[in-house]
Order: sequence, then C-alpha cells, then structure tokens
Amino acid sequence: MSNKSNLNIVFDLDENQIPEKISWESINGSEKVTHEAKAAFLSFWDKSDNNAMSLNLWTKDISIEEMSKFYFQTFITMADNFEKSTSEDQLALAIRDFADFFGEKMGIIPKSGKFDKDGKG
Repeated sequence: MSNKSNLNIVFDLDENQIPEKISWESINGSEKVTHEAKAAFLSFWDKSDNNAMSLNLWTKDISIEEMSKFYFQTFITMADNFEKSTSEDQLALAIRDFADFFGEKMGIIPKSGKFDKDGKG
C-alpha cells in the first residue's frame, strides 16, 4: 500500500475572475495545515503531450516588492531543483546568475557590481 498526500488549493475570485484570496491546505494522514498566499505558480509535466502545463495566479493586492521576491526565490528554487534532478551544475549556475541579476536589479539583494558594465559596482 502506498502513502498518499493531498494538497488542496482554493482561489477566491471577484466578479471579474481576479483572485482576491489564495489559500492552500496540505493533508498528510490526519494532519491538516492551512496557509494563505498572495501568488501561486503550479506546473506539471504532461507526459502524453510532452509539454509543461502551468497555473500562475496572484491576488490583486500583491505588491511589486512581494512579487519580485516571489520570482527571485522561485528562480533559486528552479536552479536547485534543476541541478538536483539533472546533475547539470553549469546550467544551474547560469540560472542562479540570472536570479542574482534579477535580485540586484529589483533591489532584493545588495549590488555586487558583478552586473555593472565595468564590473566594479
């Protein structure tokens, strides 16, 4: 017998179908934990279509700063998971470099000078 876990996602939409609230609930055995979110990116690899299927939604009250942090952290997670699943360390490093570039440009992480024209900050 295999173990199973459930993940329930609820999107409360306004009259224009714009998310006002996003919540998700993880259920593992008898333990249920509910969380609120302002954005969600959910992707699946469709093996029959050989294509990524994605659901990307955010609430209308998410700030640019919050969305920028969400993207930055998502890029880092993508790099980590890509490296873990493929052992492609050089490509994962390139994704991390882009994440650092994005993070600096959006003011999420301090400027290193690495991405300035002269490379000196």
